[in-house]
Amino acid sequence: MPVFQYKCVDTAGKPVSGSKEADSEKALRASLRKEGLFLQEYKKSTEKGKGLQREIEIGFLNTVSVADIALITRQLATLLRASVPLTESLAAISEQLANDKKRRKLSNIISEVKRSVNEGLSLAESLSKHPKEFNQFYVSMVRSGEAAGNLDEVLRTLSEFLEKQKKLKDKIRSAMTYPMVMGVVTVIIIGILMTSVVPNVVSVFEDTDQTLPIYTKILIGTSEFVSSWWLMLIVAFSLYVYIFRKWKASVSGRRNWDSFVLKVPVVGELVRKVAISRFTATMGTMLTSGVPILKALEIVKAVMGNVILQEVVDDVESAIREGKGIGKTLELSGEFPPLVTHMIAIGEKSGQLEEMLKNVAMAYEDEVETAITRLTSVLEPLMIVTMGSVVAFVVFSILMPIMQMNNIGL
Repeated sequence: MPVFQYKCVDTAGKPVSGSKEADSEKALRASLRKEGLFLQEYKKSTEKGKGLQREIEIGFLNTVSVADIALITRQLATLLRASVPLTESLAAISEQLANDKKRRKLSNIISEVKRSVNEGLSLAESLSKHPKEFNQFYVSMVRSGEAAGNLDEVLRTLSEFLEKQKKLKDKIRSAMTYPMVMGVVTVIIIGILMTSVVPNVVSVFEDTDQTLPIYTKILIGTSEFVSSWWLMLIVAFSLYVYIFRKWKASVSGRRNWDSFVLKVPVVGELVRKVAISRFTATMGTMLTSGVPILKALEIVKAVMGNVILQEVVDDVESAIREGKGIGKTLELSGEFPPLVTHMIAIGEKSGQLEEMLKNVAMAYEDEVETAITRLTSVLEPLMIVTMGSVVAFVVFSILMPIMQMNNIGL
């Protein structure tokens, strides 16, 4: 399909330019008219590979991040609060994104959303056509805002929520970076020592009749094994990772793994607190925006990331249908801390469940930061001690026989 470069004016007389795929000039004009644009000039692109290049730009090289979604959500909220019509707001955001090559894909998505809105669909229905960028949680929030007539306020709340979740994810990723780097460095150093350094140094002992210490024999045996079977070790490790991922993807495997993770010291505490923070923040945000509680519970399960805790939410759904409270059901599960269950129960009794959930979320964001710091403080020295111990063992195993040879020579 050919690509047209066009210049238009909108209903307010404002000039608009861009590019669009269309079968013909007539189809281009009709498509632009649906967006409230009136074609003035156009030029058909004749560059070879232009269509393919554009497809690559808006597809593989252009990804839509949570930060981008949060940004356009806040911008849309600001424009709507300023009484700018929805279609014009979407057009302005799309045009702004089009100037940034890194956000070209999102620009095209917003343009398609605007087109759907012009065709009579609601904003929520238009966004639901792009589930990779706008998930069920996002669409449900927008739908509730449209129904209640406070879309700008819901979008502002939604943007704040997305920004907080991104910050939380960035903190976890940042905390895990150092231990992962240290782990990779440790493996590389051990590999170099075992395959290159140790074999060359150990050759000194081959021409002697000296009885080597047991730890030196262990080092030599390990080095010979790694040097001879390094390829098989890589294959075996890759096979193990593949089998583990397949097992974890199964229903029983995922449940067993998630149960195990929650019991791991320090790590399990962090996973639980992250899940509770997501649960309370998402629930509080959705209930405040007018999303029905059962619908909110159905959606919130997807953000928790742990099957065991998701099963507790399933129990909460059943309890609500039976007329029971959320706090008591969470307490009976034994998976949520007493402080959380009591605060939620108080919120239910006082009719301030949304505010109480937000308070719990704020408290647990601080708890997550503390848990991350604690985990990092444990992992960093552990990795350093591990790497230092391996290097010390290698050096000790090599130097001791050499010192013994020198003593014999004396």
